[in-house]
Order: sequence, then structure tokens, then C-alpha cells
Amino acid sequence: MMSPWKRKEVIGDATLYLGDCLEILPTLDKVDAVITDPPYGIDFNHSGSHGRFNGQGVTQAARARGNPSIIGDDKPFDPAPWIAFCGNVIMWGSDHFYPRLPDSGRFLAWNKLGDMDPWDSFSDVEFAWHSVDKAARIFSMKWKGIACDKVGENNGLRVHTTQKPIRLMCWCIEQAGEPQTILDPYMGSGTTGVACANLGRKFIGIEIEPKYFEIACERITNAYRQKRLFA
Repeated sequence: MMSPWKRKEVIGDATLYLGDCLEILPTLDKVDAVITDPPYGIDFNHSGSHGRFNGQGVTQAARARGNPSIIGDDKPFDPAPWIAFCGNVIMWGSDHFYPRLPDSGRFLAWNKLGDMDPWDSFSDVEFAWHSVDKAARIFSMKWKGIACDKVGENNGLRVHTTQKPIRLMCWCIEQAGEPQTILDPYMGSGTTGVACANLGRKFIGIEIEPKYFEIACERITNAYRQKRLFA
């Protein structure tokens, strides 16, 4: 029987699949948490042509690799398969698909301005939905244009148009109750996988875009290499 993925890579405690996550889903074992930043259904497209810290801070390297569009972002996102798959789910961009979420759980907020005052027309905050009923929480970290907090994040450079900070994904793992095995079905450039490598968690990542899959493999490999070096 043919595998539903085009490629599979095992890097440390991370297993990465290139393919359609909904096709791969039936083959997956249970996990402790799903933590992901899915396509929101907003048809986002950023050329990354206005310098290093443009609207999304896309790097020259990302542009050189083609800066591919976000597959699946041209239609409404359905969270139902992942809610059914795991009882512990954190999904970013929830304000774009909240009518399709259950009437339970909580919201997590990421304040991208840190301690700065609003200064442009872009959103100052992003929201995630967490399937567990607990108090709502806020994470503050500058990650917006020239206000980017560059400490520990590759000097502020990003390789994906909607890339999240590693520290934010580490915080999500904490908010999810310190799960041991984490799935990100919309892996992108692999930030959740890097966070898992740094925290010693098992990771399963799926990405449909080959160029982002390659970037994720590289970033997660480097995370394990650095971990071994410091160990």
C-alpha cells in the first residue's frame, strides 16, 4: 500500500512528513497535544519585497527560495479533524475561524508589541484557542516590523511569512500542560519542532509545501546539533 506522505524524515525525537496532513492523519498514533498555526482562510500573500523587517520580516533567504504562498489559505479552515483527534489542542489564528470552534475551552493571546504603544495599522495581538477549560493567558513579546525582539531568535530574521517565535511555541507547550509528544500538522518552517527539541519533547510535524519542509528539516537538525554541542 502506498504511503500517504511523499517523504519522511526522522531527526532526533522528531518525525517529519511531507504531504497533506488530512491524508496522513489516519496513519498517526495518538499524541498528548496538537499545537499548530494553521492556514486561517484569509488568503494571505506577502511578497517580502520591502526589506528585512517588512510587514512579516521575510528574509532574503526565504525570498531566494521562492517564498511560497500558504497552501490551503484560500478556503475556510476546518478545525474539526484535529479537535476529534486529540483532546488537547492549541490553534493559532482562532479569531479567523471561531464560529467553527466548540463553545468551550479558552483563548490565549500573544501581545506582539510587548511594552510598546500601537504604531501602525497591523494587528497588535494574535489569538489561539485552547480546547482545555482554564483561565485565559497572555504572552508578550515584540515581534512586529522594526519592533522585533531579536534576542535568541536568529537576529530577528524569519524564513516563513507567518513564522512564530520559538519562545512563543515553548510557552504554548507549557500552557498545554507539558505534553511529551506533540503534533503540528501545519508545521511550516518547523518552529514547534525546534521548541520541542529545545525542551526534550517528541515531535511529529507535517508540511505540504516542499520548500518549507526543507527549511523545517534544516532548522530542527540545527536545534538538535546545538543541543548536543551545549550538552
